[in-house]
Amino acid sequence: MRNALSKKIVDIQPSGIRKFFDVVNEMPDAISLGVGEPDFDTPWSVREEGIYSLEKGRTFYTSNAGLMELRQEICNYVHRKYGVLYNPSEETLVTVGGSEAIDIALRCMVDPGDEVLIPQPSYVSYLPCAIMADAAPVIINLKAENEFKLTKEQLEESITDKTKILVLPFPNNPTGAIMTKEELEQIVPVIIKHDLYVISDEIYSELTYGGRRHCSIASLPGMRERTITINGFSKAFAMTGWRLGYACGPKEIIGQMTKLHQFAIMCAPTTSQFAAVEALKNCDAEVDKMVEAYDQRRRYLINAFKEMGIECFEPFGAFYIFPSIKKFGMTSEEFATKLLEEQKLAVVPGTAFGDSGEGFIRISYAYSIDNLKTGLQRIQQFIDKL
Repeated sequence: MRNALSKKIVDIQPSGIRKFFDVVNEMPDAISLGVGEPDFDTPWSVREEGIYSLEKGRTFYTSNAGLMELRQEICNYVHRKYGVLYNPSEETLVTVGGSEAIDIALRCMVDPGDEVLIPQPSYVSYLPCAIMADAAPVIINLKAENEFKLTKEQLEESITDKTKILVLPFPNNPTGAIMTKEELEQIVPVIIKHDLYVISDEIYSELTYGGRRHCSIASLPGMRERTITINGFSKAFAMTGWRLGYACGPKEIIGQMTKLHQFAIMCAPTTSQFAAVEALKNCDAEVDKMVEAYDQRRRYLINAFKEMGIECFEPFGAFYIFPSIKKFGMTSEEFATKLLEEQKLAVVPGTAFGDSGEGFIRISYAYSIDNLKTGLQRIQQFIDKL
């Protein structure tokens, strides 16, 4: 059977996240602090709109690019929130989650051998999607001493004459790092100087804390025309299972992405699209409540790790914390495996997100305070034995 398979897909390693949760599902009394999924229900008005669309028999295909009403609301939302104006007819595409948008953006923008810069630690899909698009991924190892932000020096030294795309993963999964407007302004001249394009994954853009507000790099001078902005409904609106995302960018690129989407997918789920219109129009207050709860959990975890004597920089985005476990003399994989075996608690080893994640673990605070308290008690018991 091996001859039936592409060497590319065989050589790609499975997600380093999933194996821990496959074990958790079969382990009585085990709990997980690793899944990046909101513990909130989708806002009721959004669910109600989805139900209403089914009751009205709205089960047809939409346009390949998505419902025009939804694309208009996406553009209204992006302009209102981030100050970037897009044309809903030509510069906006509705996709099956943000992950599809990342995949087709890379496949539409690179030729074999083009280099794609991928800062790590970061979301697990960027690297395999680049490989499946026949690009040459180039890893930029982000550093804890820089709070896992991308610096202009790191960017400059990673660029060659084959570099075409920079993946910009902020707010960041797994570290929780953000990049402010001032920090983005530092890397923009490097991007323009080398005529690079940016795939900016902004799926966590609404989840920022401590008075920080997300800045889209597309809003900065000279960047709208060279940026594909990826976003979606999974994180901010607690709509993971609805599988809906979107991409905004120059019409020439969005047009080709729409063509590939047309052949591979046809259109995003119709019910989800009707529901998403309601989310964008009327759910700011529900999002604010979720962000407030996440922030409470974030501050609780920061203080708890400080009391444990575990080093951890303060994350200001997403819903992850990335504490260092280097002092315990184990690899991230060893620490996570033993923690699961001995305390029945699942976290994600930092190496699941790239080699530069070694010495760290990812903990999600998309869980209730009670679950977080139980998890921290188990971590405390585990390190006490160490």
